[in-house]
Amino acid sequence: MNEKNTATSKGISLPISTKKTIEICNHIRGKTLAKAKKILNDATNLKRPIPMKRYNKDTGHKHGMAAGRFAAKACKAVLEIIMSAEANAQYKGLSTNNLVIQQISANNGPHVWRYGRQRRRQAKRTHLNVTLAEAKA
Repeated sequence: MNEKNTATSKGISLPISTKKTIEICNHIRGKTLAKAKKILNDATNLKRPIPMKRYNKDTGHKHGMAAGRFAAKACKAVLEIIMSAEANAQYKGLSTNNLVIQQISANNGPHVWRYGRQRRRQAKRTHLNVTLAEAKA
């Protein structure tokens, strides 16, 4: 991987579901930046769902696909990290017209305890890494 033609961004301990974020990452990996941003905006606005291929127990079917969900909160967080990576690419002098999502991965973050009236529960946290690269013309 050539570091001159790539730009990265990280999100640490994001308060989103790891399983939904993994499905989002699998869906937009390898796509152009403009296409990925459109997919995430449509899912946030409840227009086009994200297909759920792995974590899809009791998930309803959506029009044009099998199991799917909108996952608006996770899509919004992923979009913010992608926009940050795009800004990093602009700062490095890369052309943002032909950027491709080269690597994107979601991992489990720390489990923090939330306190409630009945009992305490562990909150979901996710780490997210994004690498954008210039497509070869």
